[in-house]
Amino acid sequence: MKENFSYEIIKECPKTGARAGIFHTPRGDILTPVFMPVGTQATVKGLRPEDLSDMSAQIILSNTYHLFLRPGHEIVEKAGGLHKFMNWEKPILTDSGGFQVFSLADLRKVSTDGVEFRSHLSGEKFMMTPELCMEIQRSLDSDIHMALDQCTEAGASYAEAEKAAELSKIWLERCVKAHQGGNHILFPIIQGNLYKDLRVKCVDYCSKHAKCGIAIGGLSVGEEKSTMYDMLDFLNPIMPHDMPRYLMGVGSPDCLIEGFARGIDMMDCVLPTRIARNGTAFTKYGKMVVKNSRYKDDFTPIEDDCDCYACKHYTRAYIRHLINAGEMLGAELLSIHNLRFLIRLAENTRNAILGDYFPEFREDFWKLYK
Repeated sequence: MKENFSYEIIKECPKTGARAGIFHTPRGDILTPVFMPVGTQATVKGLRPEDLSDMSAQIILSNTYHLFLRPGHEIVEKAGGLHKFMNWEKPILTDSGGFQVFSLADLRKVSTDGVEFRSHLSGEKFMMTPELCMEIQRSLDSDIHMALDQCTEAGASYAEAEKAAELSKIWLERCVKAHQGGNHILFPIIQGNLYKDLRVKCVDYCSKHAKCGIAIGGLSVGEEKSTMYDMLDFLNPIMPHDMPRYLMGVGSPDCLIEGFARGIDMMDCVLPTRIARNGTAFTKYGKMVVKNSRYKDDFTPIEDDCDCYACKHYTRAYIRHLINAGEMLGAELLSIHNLRFLIRLAENTRNAILGDYFPEFREDFWKLYK
Protein backbone atom coordinates (compact mmCIF):
# COMPACT_ATOMS: atom_id res chain seq x y z
CA MET A 1 0.00 0.00 0.00
CA LYS A 2 1.04 3.57 -0.64
CA GLU A 3 1.60 5.48 2.55
CA ASN A 4 0.01 8.77 1.59
CA PHE A 5 -2.58 10.62 -0.41
CA SER A 6 -2.08 13.08 -3.25
CA TYR A 7 -4.12 14.87 -5.86
CA GLU A 8 -3.17 15.98 -9.34
CA ILE A 9 -5.27 18.14 -11.63
CA ILE A 10 -5.04 16.85 -15.17
CA LYS A 11 -7.09 19.56 -16.82
CA GLU A 12 -9.33 22.50 -15.96
CA CYS A 13 -12.10 24.08 -17.99
CA PRO A 14 -10.97 27.69 -18.60
CA LYS A 15 -14.56 28.93 -18.86
CA THR A 16 -16.07 27.32 -15.77
CA GLY A 17 -13.33 26.00 -13.49
CA ALA A 18 -14.51 22.41 -13.79
CA ARG A 19 -11.64 20.05 -12.99
CA ALA A 20 -10.52 16.58 -14.11
CA GLY A 21 -8.03 15.02 -11.74
CA ILE A 22 -6.68 11.92 -10.07
CA PHE A 23 -6.99 11.41 -6.31
CA HIS A 24 -4.29 8.93 -5.34
CA THR A 25 -5.22 6.90 -2.25
CA PRO A 26 -3.69 3.82 -0.59
CA ARG A 27 -6.50 1.63 -1.90
CA GLY A 28 -6.46 2.91 -5.44
CA ASP A 29 -6.72 5.97 -7.66
CA ILE A 30 -10.02 7.85 -7.94
CA LEU A 31 -10.64 9.63 -11.23
CA THR A 32 -12.44 12.90 -10.60
CA PRO A 33 -15.00 14.33 -10.83
CA VAL A 34 -16.70 11.40 -9.14
CA PHE A 35 -20.09 10.44 -7.75
CA MET A 36 -19.92 8.26 -4.63
CA PRO A 37 -22.74 5.80 -3.77
CA VAL A 38 -23.84 5.91 -0.13
CA GLY A 39 -23.66 2.72 1.95
CA THR A 40 -24.75 4.20 5.27
CA GLN A 41 -24.79 0.97 7.29
CA ALA A 42 -21.96 -0.82 5.47
CA THR A 43 -24.19 -1.57 2.49
CA VAL A 44 -25.60 0.35 -0.44
CA LYS A 45 -29.24 -0.62 0.03
CA GLY A 46 -30.20 -3.73 -1.90
CA LEU A 47 -26.92 -4.08 -3.79
CA ARG A 48 -23.88 -6.31 -3.54
CA PRO A 49 -20.35 -4.91 -3.73
CA GLU A 50 -20.08 -6.79 -7.01
CA ASP A 51 -22.96 -4.71 -8.39
CA LEU A 52 -21.11 -1.55 -7.43
CA SER A 53 -17.92 -2.75 -9.11
CA ASP A 54 -19.86 -3.64 -12.25
CA MET A 55 -21.20 -0.07 -12.46
CA SER A 56 -17.64 1.29 -12.04
CA ALA A 57 -18.13 2.80 -8.58
CA GLN A 58 -14.70 4.00 -7.45
CA ILE A 59 -15.44 4.86 -3.82
CA ILE A 60 -18.41 4.49 -1.46
CA LEU A 61 -19.53 6.09 1.80
CA SER A 62 -20.48 4.67 5.17
CA ASN A 63 -21.55 6.46 8.33
CA THR A 64 -19.84 6.72 11.70
CA TYR A 65 -23.02 7.38 13.70
CA HIS A 66 -24.94 4.39 12.35
CA LEU A 67 -22.04 1.94 12.58
CA PHE A 68 -21.23 3.13 16.11
CA LEU A 69 -24.77 2.27 17.18
CA ARG A 70 -25.04 -0.94 15.16
CA PRO A 71 -23.10 -3.26 15.04
CA GLY A 72 -20.51 -1.20 16.93
CA HIS A 73 -17.08 -0.14 15.68
CA GLU A 74 -15.39 -2.76 17.88
CA ILE A 75 -17.18 -5.51 15.94
CA VAL A 76 -16.09 -4.06 12.61
CA GLU A 77 -12.53 -3.76 13.88
CA LYS A 78 -12.58 -7.42 14.97
CA ALA A 79 -13.73 -8.32 11.45
CA GLY A 80 -10.58 -6.70 10.08
CA GLY A 81 -12.07 -3.31 9.25
CA LEU A 82 -14.94 -2.09 7.14
CA HIS A 83 -13.46 -3.23 3.84
CA LYS A 84 -13.26 -6.86 4.95
CA PHE A 85 -16.51 -6.65 6.89
CA MET A 86 -18.49 -5.67 3.77
CA ASN A 87 -16.21 -7.19 1.11
CA TRP A 88 -15.27 -3.92 -0.63
CA GLU A 89 -11.64 -3.42 -1.63
CA LYS A 90 -11.78 0.10 -3.04
CA PRO A 91 -11.69 3.33 -1.01
CA ILE A 92 -14.33 4.14 1.62
CA LEU A 93 -15.18 7.56 3.03
CA THR A 94 -16.87 7.65 6.42
CA ASP A 95 -19.03 10.60 7.37
CA SER A 96 -18.41 11.75 10.93
CA GLY A 97 -22.02 11.23 11.97
CA GLY A 98 -22.40 14.87 12.94
CA PHE A 99 -25.31 15.46 10.57
CA GLN A 100 -27.06 12.28 11.76
CA VAL A 101 -26.63 13.22 15.41
CA PHE A 102 -28.35 16.52 14.73
CA SER A 103 -31.07 15.15 12.43
CA LEU A 104 -31.93 11.76 13.97
CA ALA A 105 -30.98 11.67 17.63
CA ASP A 106 -33.29 12.90 20.39
CA LEU A 107 -32.53 15.18 23.32
CA ARG A 108 -29.28 16.57 21.94
CA LYS A 109 -27.10 18.63 24.25
CA VAL A 110 -24.28 20.45 22.46
CA SER A 111 -21.20 21.75 24.22
CA THR A 112 -17.55 22.31 23.47
CA ASP A 113 -16.98 18.77 24.76
CA GLY A 114 -19.16 17.24 22.06
CA VAL A 115 -22.77 16.17 21.59
CA GLU A 116 -24.74 14.25 24.18
CA PHE A 117 -27.58 12.42 22.48
CA ARG A 118 -29.97 9.50 22.74
CA SER A 119 -29.89 6.76 20.13
CA HIS A 120 -32.79 6.85 17.68
CA LEU A 121 -32.78 3.04 17.94
CA SER A 122 -32.76 2.34 21.68
CA GLY A 123 -32.97 5.65 23.50
CA GLU A 124 -29.61 4.93 25.14
CA LYS A 125 -27.56 8.00 25.98
CA PHE A 126 -24.17 8.57 24.35
CA MET A 127 -21.58 11.34 24.13
CA MET A 128 -20.00 11.90 20.72
CA THR A 129 -16.74 13.79 21.11
CA PRO A 130 -14.22 14.66 18.40
CA GLU A 131 -11.86 12.12 19.94
CA LEU A 132 -14.49 9.35 19.87
CA CYS A 133 -15.40 10.30 16.30
CA MET A 134 -11.78 9.76 15.27
CA GLU A 135 -11.52 6.55 17.28
CA ILE A 136 -14.58 5.09 15.58
CA GLN A 137 -13.36 5.94 12.09
CA ARG A 138 -9.92 4.58 12.90
CA SER A 139 -11.51 1.30 14.06
CA LEU A 140 -13.58 1.14 10.89
CA ASP A 141 -10.32 1.60 8.96
CA SER A 142 -11.95 3.76 6.31
CA ASP A 143 -9.68 5.67 3.98
CA ILE A 144 -11.16 9.17 4.31
CA HIS A 145 -12.28 10.40 7.72
CA MET A 146 -14.56 13.40 8.17
CA ALA A 147 -14.14 15.85 11.03
CA LEU A 148 -16.96 16.20 13.57
CA ASP A 149 -18.87 19.40 12.85
CA GLN A 150 -22.19 21.10 13.57
CA CYS A 151 -24.48 21.59 10.61
CA THR A 152 -27.16 24.28 10.72
CA GLU A 153 -30.44 24.30 8.83
CA ALA A 154 -31.41 26.68 6.06
CA GLY A 155 -32.89 29.75 7.69
CA ALA A 156 -30.61 29.62 10.71
CA SER A 157 -29.83 33.03 12.15
CA TYR A 158 -26.41 34.60 11.85
CA ALA A 159 -25.81 34.05 15.56
CA GLU A 160 -26.74 30.36 15.30
CA ALA A 161 -24.54 29.84 12.24
CA GLU A 162 -21.62 31.69 13.85
CA LYS A 163 -21.87 29.66 17.04
CA ALA A 164 -21.98 26.38 15.08
CA ALA A 165 -19.02 27.44 12.93
CA GLU A 166 -16.96 28.33 15.98
CA LEU A 167 -17.83 25.01 17.63
CA SER A 168 -16.87 23.18 14.41
CA LYS A 169 -13.51 24.97 14.53
CA ILE A 170 -12.86 23.83 18.10
CA TRP A 171 -13.88 20.28 17.25
CA LEU A 172 -11.74 20.26 14.10
CA GLU A 173 -8.64 21.19 16.08
CA ARG A 174 -9.33 18.30 18.46
CA CYS A 175 -10.00 15.93 15.55
CA VAL A 176 -6.64 16.87 14.05
CA LYS A 177 -4.88 16.10 17.33
CA ALA A 178 -6.68 12.76 17.71
CA HIS A 179 -6.34 11.70 14.08
CA GLN A 180 -3.65 9.24 13.09
CA GLY A 181 -2.35 9.57 9.53
CA GLY A 182 -0.71 6.84 7.52
CA ASN A 183 -3.35 5.19 5.38
CA HIS A 184 -6.10 7.57 6.48
CA ILE A 185 -6.75 11.19 5.57
CA LEU A 186 -8.87 13.73 7.46
CA PHE A 187 -11.18 16.11 5.58
CA PRO A 188 -12.14 19.33 7.41
CA ILE A 189 -15.67 20.59 6.68
CA ILE A 190 -16.45 24.17 5.71
CA GLN A 191 -19.59 25.38 7.49
CA GLY A 192 -21.09 28.86 7.90
CA ASN A 193 -24.59 28.36 6.46
CA LEU A 194 -25.47 31.02 3.85
CA TYR A 195 -23.36 33.76 5.45
CA LYS A 196 -20.40 34.45 3.20
CA ASP A 197 -18.23 36.12 5.83
CA LEU A 198 -18.62 33.05 8.04
CA ARG A 199 -17.75 30.80 5.11
CA VAL A 200 -14.58 32.82 4.50
CA LYS A 201 -13.49 32.31 8.10
CA CYS A 202 -14.27 28.60 7.86
CA VAL A 203 -12.30 28.23 4.64
CA ASP A 204 -9.35 29.91 6.36
CA TYR A 205 -9.16 27.66 9.39
CA CYS A 206 -10.16 24.49 7.51
CA SER A 207 -7.46 25.10 4.89
CA LYS A 208 -4.80 25.19 7.59
CA HIS A 209 -5.74 21.64 8.59
CA ALA A 210 -6.51 20.20 5.14
CA LYS A 211 -3.69 17.96 3.97
CA CYS A 212 -5.30 16.43 0.89
CA GLY A 213 -9.02 17.12 0.81
CA ILE A 214 -11.62 19.57 2.05
CA ALA A 215 -15.41 19.34 2.26
CA ILE A 216 -18.32 21.74 2.02
CA GLY A 217 -21.14 21.02 4.46
CA GLY A 218 -24.39 22.74 5.27
CA LEU A 219 -25.68 23.08 1.70
CA SER A 220 -28.71 21.35 0.18
CA VAL A 221 -30.38 21.54 3.60
CA GLY A 222 -33.51 23.35 2.48
CA GLU A 223 -32.29 26.34 0.51
CA GLU A 224 -33.07 26.94 -3.18
CA LYS A 225 -30.63 25.36 -5.64
CA SER A 226 -29.82 28.78 -7.06
CA THR A 227 -28.76 29.86 -3.57
CA MET A 228 -26.50 26.84 -3.25
CA TYR A 229 -24.96 27.55 -6.66
CA ASP A 230 -24.32 31.14 -5.64
CA MET A 231 -22.46 29.96 -2.55
CA LEU A 232 -20.41 27.50 -4.61
CA ASP A 233 -19.52 30.32 -7.02
CA PHE A 234 -18.35 32.32 -4.03
CA LEU A 235 -16.34 29.45 -2.51
CA ASN A 236 -14.71 28.19 -5.71
CA PRO A 237 -11.90 30.79 -5.96
CA ILE A 238 -11.10 30.85 -2.23
CA MET A 239 -10.91 27.11 -1.51
CA PRO A 240 -7.57 25.27 -1.69
CA HIS A 241 -6.85 24.54 -5.33
CA ASP A 242 -4.54 21.56 -5.17
CA MET A 243 -6.71 19.06 -3.31
CA PRO A 244 -10.08 17.30 -3.80
CA ARG A 245 -13.17 19.33 -2.96
CA TYR A 246 -16.12 17.35 -1.65
CA LEU A 247 -19.68 18.72 -1.66
CA MET A 248 -21.50 16.68 0.96
CA GLY A 249 -24.91 15.09 0.48
CA VAL A 250 -25.71 16.55 -2.95
CA GLY A 251 -26.40 14.24 -5.87
CA SER A 252 -29.27 14.91 -8.27
CA PRO A 253 -28.17 14.97 -11.93
CA ASP A 254 -28.63 18.73 -12.29
CA CYS A 255 -26.70 19.40 -9.08
CA LEU A 256 -23.87 17.14 -10.27
CA ILE A 257 -23.48 19.11 -13.49
CA GLU A 258 -23.65 22.48 -11.74
CA GLY A 259 -21.46 21.38 -8.83
CA PHE A 260 -18.75 20.05 -11.12
CA ALA A 261 -18.98 23.26 -13.16
CA ARG A 262 -18.05 25.14 -9.99
CA GLY A 263 -14.88 23.21 -9.20
CA ILE A 264 -16.36 20.41 -7.09
CA ASP A 265 -14.57 17.06 -7.45
CA MET A 266 -16.56 14.65 -5.25
CA MET A 267 -20.28 14.35 -4.53
CA ASP A 268 -22.56 11.83 -2.83
CA CYS A 269 -26.24 11.38 -2.02
CA VAL A 270 -28.79 8.77 -0.90
CA LEU A 271 -31.25 10.12 -3.50
CA PRO A 272 -30.63 7.58 -6.31
CA THR A 273 -31.45 4.54 -4.17
CA ARG A 274 -34.20 6.31 -2.22
CA ILE A 275 -36.21 7.26 -5.30
CA ALA A 276 -35.53 3.81 -6.78
CA ARG A 277 -37.40 2.25 -3.87
CA ASN A 278 -40.33 4.51 -4.77
CA GLY A 279 -40.32 3.38 -8.39
CA THR A 280 -38.53 6.37 -9.95
CA ALA A 281 -35.60 6.42 -12.37
CA PHE A 282 -33.18 9.09 -13.49
CA THR A 283 -33.05 9.73 -17.24
CA LYS A 284 -31.44 12.36 -19.41
CA TYR A 285 -34.90 13.90 -19.77
CA GLY A 286 -35.51 14.08 -16.01
CA LYS A 287 -37.18 11.71 -13.57
CA MET A 288 -39.28 8.81 -14.87
CA VAL A 289 -41.93 7.39 -12.52
CA VAL A 290 -41.71 3.83 -13.77
CA LYS A 291 -44.50 2.56 -11.54
CA ASN A 292 -47.05 4.64 -13.47
CA SER A 293 -49.61 2.83 -15.63
CA ARG A 294 -48.31 4.35 -18.87
CA TYR A 295 -45.38 1.91 -18.72
CA LYS A 296 -47.39 -1.30 -18.17
CA ASP A 297 -46.85 -2.50 -21.75
CA ASP A 298 -43.67 -0.56 -22.54
CA PHE A 299 -41.10 -3.19 -23.46
CA THR A 300 -38.16 -0.85 -23.90
CA PRO A 301 -35.35 -0.29 -21.37
CA ILE A 302 -35.38 2.66 -19.00
CA GLU A 303 -32.92 4.32 -21.38
CA ASP A 304 -31.85 2.97 -24.77
CA ASP A 305 -28.29 4.26 -24.49
CA CYS A 306 -27.67 3.23 -20.88
CA ASP A 307 -25.04 0.54 -20.26
CA CYS A 308 -26.28 -0.54 -16.81
CA TYR A 309 -27.29 -4.12 -16.04
CA ALA A 310 -30.95 -3.20 -15.68
CA CYS A 311 -31.20 -1.47 -19.04
CA LYS A 312 -29.29 -4.22 -20.84
CA HIS A 313 -31.58 -6.99 -19.56
CA TYR A 314 -34.99 -5.66 -18.49
CA THR A 315 -37.86 -3.50 -19.69
CA ARG A 316 -39.88 -0.69 -18.19
CA ALA A 317 -42.94 -2.96 -18.13
CA TYR A 318 -41.16 -5.67 -16.16
CA ILE A 319 -39.60 -3.27 -13.66
CA ARG A 320 -42.98 -1.53 -13.24
CA HIS A 321 -44.55 -4.91 -12.51
CA LEU A 322 -41.91 -5.68 -9.88
CA ILE A 323 -42.33 -2.32 -8.15
CA ASN A 324 -46.12 -2.54 -8.05
CA ALA A 325 -45.99 -6.16 -6.87
CA GLY A 326 -43.70 -5.16 -4.01
CA GLU A 327 -40.86 -7.34 -5.27
CA MET A 328 -37.37 -6.41 -4.04
CA LEU A 329 -35.84 -6.90 -7.46
CA GLY A 330 -37.66 -3.85 -8.80
CA ALA A 331 -35.97 -1.48 -6.35
CA GLU A 332 -32.66 -3.27 -6.89
CA LEU A 333 -32.78 -2.81 -10.67
CA LEU A 334 -33.77 0.84 -10.42
CA SER A 335 -31.02 1.42 -7.85
CA ILE A 336 -28.49 -0.09 -10.26
CA HIS A 337 -29.75 2.14 -13.05
CA ASN A 338 -29.84 5.34 -10.98
CA LEU A 339 -26.38 4.87 -9.51
CA ARG A 340 -24.88 3.98 -12.87
CA PHE A 341 -26.62 7.01 -14.38
CA LEU A 342 -24.86 9.35 -11.94
CA ILE A 343 -21.52 7.54 -12.14
CA ARG A 344 -21.69 7.71 -15.94
CA LEU A 345 -22.65 11.38 -15.78
CA ALA A 346 -19.50 12.05 -13.77
CA GLU A 347 -17.45 9.98 -16.23
CA ASN A 348 -18.88 11.89 -19.19
CA THR A 349 -18.23 15.18 -17.41
CA ARG A 350 -14.59 14.17 -16.95
CA ASN A 351 -14.29 13.24 -20.62
CA ALA A 352 -15.82 16.59 -21.60
CA ILE A 353 -13.30 18.47 -19.44
CA LEU A 354 -10.41 16.48 -20.87
CA GLY A 355 -11.74 16.98 -24.39
CA ASP A 356 -12.20 20.74 -24.01
CA TYR A 357 -15.97 20.64 -24.58
CA PHE A 358 -17.41 20.83 -21.08
CA PRO A 359 -19.41 24.07 -21.67
CA GLU A 360 -21.07 22.45 -24.70
CA PHE A 361 -21.66 19.24 -22.72
CA ARG A 362 -23.30 21.22 -19.94
CA GLU A 363 -25.47 23.12 -22.42
CA ASP A 364 -26.56 19.89 -24.11
CA PHE A 365 -27.48 18.42 -20.74
CA TRP A 366 -29.80 21.33 -20.00
CA LYS A 367 -31.42 21.14 -23.45
CA LEU A 368 -32.85 17.73 -22.48
CA TYR A 369 -33.10 17.65 -18.69
CA LYS A 370 -36.40 18.86 -17.26
